[in-house]
Amino acid sequence: MTDVLRRGRASLAFSFFAQGVTFALLVTRIPAIQNRYGISDALLPAFLAAVPILAGVGSVTTEQLVKRVRPSRLLRWSQPVVLLALLGVGSGDRLAEVAVALGAFGLTVGALDASMNMLGVSLQRAYGRSIMLGFHATYSLGGIVGASLAWVGAHWHLALWVSYLPVVVVLLPATLVGSRWYVDGEGPAAQGEQGGADAGSVVFRLLLPLCLVMTFAYIGDSTVSNWSAKYLQDTLGSSEQLATVPYNVYMVTTLLGRSIGDFGVRRFGAAAVVRAGALVAALGFAVVAGAPGAWVGMLGFTLLGLGLCVLVPQTFAAAGRLFPGASDVAIARLNIFNYVGFLIGSPLVGALGDAWSYRGAMLVPMVLVLVTLVYARSFAPSGDRYGGGHERPRTADVGRGSNGL
Repeated sequence: MTDVLRRGRASLAFSFFAQGVTFALLVTRIPAIQNRYGISDALLPAFLAAVPILAGVGSVTTEQLVKRVRPSRLLRWSQPVVLLALLGVGSGDRLAEVAVALGAFGLTVGALDASMNMLGVSLQRAYGRSIMLGFHATYSLGGIVGASLAWVGAHWHLALWVSYLPVVVVLLPATLVGSRWYVDGEGPAAQGEQGGADAGSVVFRLLLPLCLVMTFAYIGDSTVSNWSAKYLQDTLGSSEQLATVPYNVYMVTTLLGRSIGDFGVRRFGAAAVVRAGALVAALGFAVVAGAPGAWVGMLGFTLLGLGLCVLVPQTFAAAGRLFPGASDVAIARLNIFNYVGFLIGSPLVGALGDAWSYRGAMLVPMVLVLVTLVYARSFAPSGDRYGGGHERPRTADVGRGSNGL
């Protein structure tokens, strides 16, 4: 039983890593994609918005699919499609081709994100302690690797397909092999029997605080990813080279925070870690907004990485604890608000920056992150001090490697 769980944990961590690499390779090469296909500045926002919108559709579809198909099977086949869609983005010549490739990427990445987190929550329940932050740490590591590979491709002026092909050739078979050891939790039958009542309005009413926290966290994250370089250069007067540093620092501190975050959850509880993360993130936005110069601004982005990094993994984990009989349904619904926050964050800050000031705009995600404190109690249901629950592994819940389906 222990070997099954360990193999399941390692294979799922690799899946998170692969997705981090894949997503970073897409988003960091957007200028190259735009140039390759001649996408105008006016049309580019529509292409970028289509991906998270379709991902939300994919997540909604996954909610229905997991009633009949195990999450491990969805993950096993959605990840290769995402990788092939990435290759398609870099290999086409016409606008219609990139539209189809991005559409396939968006739809399947919604299923991929939802099913990965479903398996992570069920494994955490089986372990009886917090391990969810570790999975998201490997995603952050993958993002750093992917961004580094993208820099190499841009530096050497490599064609997009030349940058993407070696990654797909390595990761696609590796994820397929690793998928043999995925471990499911409750199967579709259990979801139907135990979660029927939870699948209606009661679930959403209880899930709403977590949905808001997820949205606010991704508004903060998209603010950093989309506006940190422009803010440092245009508002704080940094050089163009220095303006590229904050996002890298943010990714590294995100990895660091998630790597040690599970220990904090086990020691102090999930609610305490979420409160601390929200306060540190709010302090980071305050430092960024009031920074007199670029180096102080980078300190603020460092604090943002350490604070925001714990919110999303713990939100997924809390959904699993709130609805143990319908955790897959809850996570699929919660995952939609990942994309809601992504869609809202960048336009919101941009509009406020143009209409008011970018310093003032940074205070808005700060206030939203602070709202998380109001909902922190949702992260620690009664009797659950450690965030991973006190449930012990159950034979019915674990030991179902996906290769046994």
